[in-house]
Amino acid sequence: MRKNLILASLLSIACVGCESSTNTASNTPPTNPAAASSDAKSSGKVSTFTLAWSEYPSWSVFGVADEIGLLNKEAGKQGELEKKWNVDVVLKGVDYDTCLQMYGSNTADAVCITNMDTLGPAMDRASVAILPTSTSVGADACIAVGIDDLDGLKGKATRGLERSVSQYAFERILVKKGLDPKDFPFTNMDPGAAASALQTGDSSVQSIMVWNPFVMQTLRDQPKSKKLFDSSEIPEEIIDMVVVGKDSLAKEGGKQFASCLVETFYAINARMSDPKTSDKTLVAIGANFSSLGLEDMKQVVQQTRFYQSPEDALKLLTSDEFRNKTMPAVVDFCVAQKIVKEKPSIGFDSADSQINFDTSFLKAQASGAK
Repeated sequence: MRKNLILASLLSIACVGCESSTNTASNTPPTNPAAASSDAKSSGKVSTFTLAWSEYPSWSVFGVADEIGLLNKEAGKQGELEKKWNVDVVLKGVDYDTCLQMYGSNTADAVCITNMDTLGPAMDRASVAILPTSTSVGADACIAVGIDDLDGLKGKATRGLERSVSQYAFERILVKKGLDPKDFPFTNMDPGAAASALQTGDSSVQSIMVWNPFVMQTLRDQPKSKKLFDSSEIPEEIIDMVVVGKDSLAKEGGKQFASCLVETFYAINARMSDPKTSDKTLVAIGANFSSLGLEDMKQVVQQTRFYQSPEDALKLLTSDEFRNKTMPAVVDFCVAQKIVKEKPSIGFDSADSQINFDTSFLKAQASGAK
C-alpha cells in the first residue's frame, strides 16, 4: 500500500539534485508505440523488463493479469499480451516502500507510484509517467472519535503518515476550507497503528488521517468514529500511476514494454466493466488488496476511481487543472515539507523533463494501434 517515500535510501537519491537528470535528458520526440512494436516483432528478440507493484486497487490489476494469463510474472515465461508485444514482463509484488527503493536504485524498470511520490526518485532518474490508473475520491479520510467538527479538531493532534499523501490531503483540504494547517497539528504515526489505536479506544489517539482499507475498517469497527472529511474534496489531486524510467524506455523493447502495461491495465478494466465478469474480477482484485470481499470492493472502487479507458486518462493529463494547478501545488508541498530539496522539472510530452507525462501510449491504445 501507499506509504511515504521518506526512507533514508530515497532521501539520498533525492539529494543528488537536478543536474544529473538534466545532463542525461534527451530532446528526441516520443517514438510511435505501434511502429516500435513492429520493429521489435521483426527482430524476434524478446526483451525483459521488471514492474514493481504493491497492493492497491488499481495496481493489483497486474497481479490479476498474471493469474488469468495476460502476463506471466516469472522471468523467461510469457503471458498472452507479453507474446503480443514481444516482451517478458517480470512482476515484483512487494510492499510500497520496497517498490520505491527498487525503482530509485534502478533495479526495477517501472513502478506503481503516486504523482507525489514520483518527485523524489525523478531528481536522479528521469521518469516517464505513461499511465494514470486511479484517483482517490474518498479513499483517504480524516476520522475522529469524540470530535464532531473542525472547530473541535483545532489544536488536537491528527495521527498519520508524515510527508505522505495523507499529510498532503489533510493540509490541502484544510486550506481549501479556508483554515490554517498550523492550527491543526499533524503527528507522524504508522497508518495501521493509528487506525488500530482509534478502533480500540486508545485515549491518546482521537483523530487519524489514513487510507483504505483502514478508513473502511475504522468506520465499521469503531461505532463512535466520525468522518470529518475525505479526499473527495480534492478530486484528481492524488493520482495513482505507472511510471517507467526514461533509461528503461530507451532500451530495445522499452516502448513495447510500456504499451504492454497499458493494454494489460485496460484489459482488466474491460473485465470490470463487463457484467459477466465484473464481480469475479473485483473479487480477484480484492484478493490482492487486503483480502477484501466483493461488497467491500464495490465500495473501494467508488472511493478509488479507476481511469477505466485511455480517453479518461487523457482527459486528466491534458486538462489545464492538472497541468497548471494540481502538479505545481503537489511540487510546492513536497518542497515545503522537505520531501525534495528542489523542484524537479515537469513536462507533458516533453522528453527533456525530469518527470514527463507522456500521452503517446494512451493515444495509441485509444486509437487501437497494435
